[in-house]
Amino acid sequence: MNGFADLNPSESKPWLAHVAPLEAILFDVDGTLCDSDPIHLIAFQELLQEIGFNNGVPIDEKFFVANIAGKHNSEIARALFPDDVPRGEKLCEEKEVLFRKLVAEKVKPLDGLIQLTKWIEDRGLKRAAVTN
Repeated sequence: MNGFADLNPSESKPWLAHVAPLEAILFDVDGTLCDSDPIHLIAFQELLQEIGFNNGVPIDEKFFVANIAGKHNSEIARALFPDDVPRGEKLCEEKEVLFRKLVAEKVKPLDGLIQLTKWIEDRGLKRAAVTN
């Protein structure tokens, strides 16, 4: 017997709920709770322009996606300042401070998130936010 024989397909729960009942929801912060990439871009643009990176021309989204988005600060520091990684690391620390300030002002939940969190709460499910 495979353990599925006792399942009654006429019950209102999907069959998978009997095999692996839903207990918790994990959210990857960026992309499911909010879209913070535009705020990271603004922070990098501002700080890099202040120090004259790229001859003072603000980085664009294409540069951001190719060199910064989705990378850890240590990788970004090496990509932006390969000859002066400590300078890049310092800039990344400053960017984190500016990002936290900007995100408090600008971040908005993604469409449907409020309804989804209510659905989760109504079912008493655990939830957590995770990120890389």
